[in-house]
Amino acid sequence: MSRIIVAKPLTRESFAEFGDVIDMDGDNHYPINGGRTERFHDLATAEATGPNARVIVSLARGTPYEFPLKLTMVERHPFGSQAFIPLSPRPFVVVVCHDGPDGPGEPHAFLTAPGQGINYPRNLWHGVLTPLGEPQDFIIVDRAGDGSNLEEFHFSHPYEVHLPEGAKA
Repeated sequence: MSRIIVAKPLTRESFAEFGDVIDMDGDNHYPINGGRTERFHDLATAEATGPNARVIVSLARGTPYEFPLKLTMVERHPFGSQAFIPLSPRPFVVVVCHDGPDGPGEPHAFLTAPGQGINYPRNLWHGVLTPLGEPQDFIIVDRAGDGSNLEEFHFSHPYEVHLPEGAKA
């Protein structure tokens, strides 16, 4: 039995209950470096808790998935936030779930606009990195330190994530 979820456009308002949208929209920007650079300031808050915790920056190259996406598993990170910032102006799919009484609740899917990134707060259930069409590179800002910062949940029945009408995988 598949349950269908259609990804909706990622906006600050639609994603606010799940985390931060990282993009160059908004009012918190100003010139630096003698006016030659525009800084888009304080777009997300990185969290790192637990023993020997520190915030780290990594790079990742994601391989695209087939759509509709068969969603069988989500994960969360109890000790730190996790941000994904694309290095190319291509969209990707974001899947998130509120915490339920027995694990993650029903998934919500979002399609980023080209160039948008996201920041998941710690303990938010989310899907894996899901680029569309071709491999895509990302900056990852997350936590390193002692202790296991990964918890996975496998759904008893998969969900099927669809792109909105007109979107290309």
